[in-house]
Amino acid sequence: MEVRQLRYFVAVAEELHFGRAAERLHVAQPAVSQQVGRLERELGVRLLERTSRRVVLTGDGRRLLDEARAALSAVDRVRAVAADLAAGRAGVLRVGTTPGAGPRLSRAVARMRVDVPDLAVALVDGTVAAHVAALRAGELDIALVRGPVSARDLQAREVWREPMQVMLPAAHPAAAGPTVPITALAELTLRLPDRGSDPALHDALQAACRAAGIVPGTGRPVRSLEDAAVEIGMSRDDATIVSGCGGEPMPGVAVRPLAPLVEVPGLVLAPPRTSPSCLDALVTALA
Repeated sequence: MEVRQLRYFVAVAEELHFGRAAERLHVAQPAVSQQVGRLERELGVRLLERTSRRVVLTGDGRRLLDEARAALSAVDRVRAVAADLAAGRAGVLRVGTTPGAGPRLSRAVARMRVDVPDLAVALVDGTVAAHVAALRAGELDIALVRGPVSARDLQAREVWREPMQVMLPAAHPAAAGPTVPITALAELTLRLPDRGSDPALHDALQAACRAAGIVPGTGRPVRSLEDAAVEIGMSRDDATIVSGCGGEPMPGVAVRPLAPLVEVPGLVLAPPRTSPSCLDALVTALA
């Protein structure tokens, strides 16, 4: 399915006339008929009833029309933000990152590069506070953080929610099941990043532990998730909490979601000057 096919279908559906749709699209009428026909064949449904005197939408066509308009609107928003980036900063998107957001960001950039093939991304590590300060100073275009964030002068949109997961030795009894009961944390030595680097994770975990009536022991702080994974794999009961991390990172280490589920919201932050269409496009790409 091509964007062009959706545009041609929407034009005919709104005009209910192939000739007027072709004039509106500035193309020849046979091209409109051809592309709409291809769309119908690809979808396997009849969208329009054609006679020598009129064109009408079928029931399937009426249902698809709203979805086609929504899809075209999303494409237009992505093109708008790509154009803003390309015109304003030579196609460089400066992004404040948070641990575990890499795969989501990679997918979003791939979507935006459909319209801006040369789009470059500059990633900036830092705490939530540092990202907020950089956005205010114009040193970042957006930041991906785990919230909530108290910054009323910035625009904030929740884009995703991530389950908190436990990284622990694969040989530990708590790793035997598909999930780790939160009460099992009392038997582990938790190694966490500094609170300043991920306050949302700390706050959500503490609230969940209080609700479960446990106080886990704590170990050395985690500076690097990769290094911590190696050390945890060689330990007996060390563990850490991660968000946005899935699968088995390496032999000897298991990653399991907490039970009951504990989620942390993921937000995109942007300066107040960011246009609504630009922010909408970024949210669409990141979602």
